Amino acid sequence: MSIEKLVDPSRRGLLAATCAAGGVVGLSTAGVLVSTFQPSERAKAAGAPVEVDIATLQPGEMRTVEWRGKPVWILRRTPEMLSSLKQTDKEVADPDSKRNPDEFTPEYCINEHRSRKPELLVAIGICTHLGCSPSTKFAPGPQPSLPDNWEGGFLCPCHGSTFDLAGRVFKNKPAPDNLVVPRHMYLSDTRILIGKDEKGEA
Repeated sequence: MSIEKLVDPSRRGLLAATCAAGGVVGLSTAGVLVSTFQPSERAKAAGAPVEVDIATLQPGEMRTVEWRGKPVWILRRTPEMLSSLKQTDKEVADPDSKRNPDEFTPEYCINEHRSRKPELLVAIGICTHLGCSPSTKFAPGPQPSLPDNWEGGFLCPCHGSTFDLAGRVFKNKPAPDNLVVPRHMYLSDTRILIGKDEKGEA
């Protein structure tokens, strides 16, 4: 027996309308589900290079920006900060950034100051031990959890790893490597592009 004979003629319109509405809801729900599989605009942007204006960054100041969901530090070092690196050369585990250069230090930053321009440090602010974010400890001298001859740098609050003002890890610390220097380039004297250099995107 056909469905037409089972359904009261007066209710056929209601059945057709209900089926049509259900189909619309089903299609719209499917559309929402499919759209959730697409990356959001924010997710797309998270991997893109980030341009930073450092025109107002003063000596001794640090700015933090986000790139690929990670904090990137831009520190404008003072002449005193730069001179401290000669003092820490003998105390850091990898003074010449020779460990895993492809992963931790681009070739143009394999130098004492680990940067393209001596006064500007660009580094990812994540400890290479277990991924905590170190705190800034720029003031030299004795301080809690730091040696008496502290020259300034960064202290990881999780397990006590210390890094100098070039992001180089001190000897005998939990962190095995220096802070990561991301690929970057200068678009002008006051603009940095993080996540891309002359070879392309990182």
